[in-house]
Amino acid sequence: KLPLRLLHTPTGVLCNRDAQISRFEGSPQYRQLLSLPSSLDKQQLETEINNVIEEYFGYATLSHRWGRGEPLLRDVEGKSIDDLGNTDGEAKLQIFCALALKHNFQWAWSDTCCIDKDSSAELQEAIGSMFSWYRWSSLTIVHLSDVSEAGSLAGSVWFTRGWTLQELLASHKILFYTFDWSLYSKSNTADHKADPALLEKLQSPTGIAIQHLTKFSPGMDDARSRLHWASRRHTTRPEDIAYSLFGIFQVHLPIFYGESAQNAVGRLLAEIISHSGDVSVLDW
Repeated sequence: KLPLRLLHTPTGVLCNRDAQISRFEGSPQYRQLLSLPSSLDKQQLETEINNVIEEYFGYATLSHRWGRGEPLLRDVEGKSIDDLGNTDGEAKLQIFCALALKHNFQWAWSDTCCIDKDSSAELQEAIGSMFSWYRWSSLTIVHLSDVSEAGSLAGSVWFTRGWTLQELLASHKILFYTFDWSLYSKSNTADHKADPALLEKLQSPTGIAIQHLTKFSPGMDDARSRLHWASRRHTTRPEDIAYSLFGIFQVHLPIFYGESAQNAVGRLLAEIISHSGDVSVLDW
């Protein structure tokens, strides 16, 4: 269930799945598993193993608006992110990983450098899995680069982007940070999705009811409302407006970068109608 690559926050090194397992096998948690008493029954053993693995591989995800100098996979492979330059994107990645480590996560994931966008097969897998990666993450850190400490949350461009919709809905636990990486509202909460006052503020820019913000289930239910949420947003590549909704509707369709947005949305609507029978989505 883990993403294909994760950043190891203590070292800043990008690790593929083999490297993730290798680090685990050298960890105290792995030695803890090897020393489990033989008296445990099968169910107890499975519970202990799952608890240790969940603790070790818990990871934070980054949700943000792409900016200047975002480091890509080729910029990060084979080096520590601490050795990168000081573009806005590189500094953002460094601060994000430091913040994830501060929250006691050894692993972090960013859509900038953890996906090989030159591989069409990997890009297809990533787009099909991205909703799940945010859902399985232990924490999503949202960086609002255009919001000051006293600024309006609702005015951020983050609420106008296509991909951030699924990141908002998929994540069980979210913390919002302002342009200088200060925790929004200076609250002591460990999860802004558990903050009633902040949830009220999220309804206006998203058009999403609180019950969906806190307990969203992917699928075809009330498809027209889900499409309406997306109608307020846009993407850099026009066809991404459809691709960014695949996880929300729990559909698996091929991606064809270069096709028109109209064609991509048409394929998505056809899939929704074929499964739900709800032709009202044509009027989204």
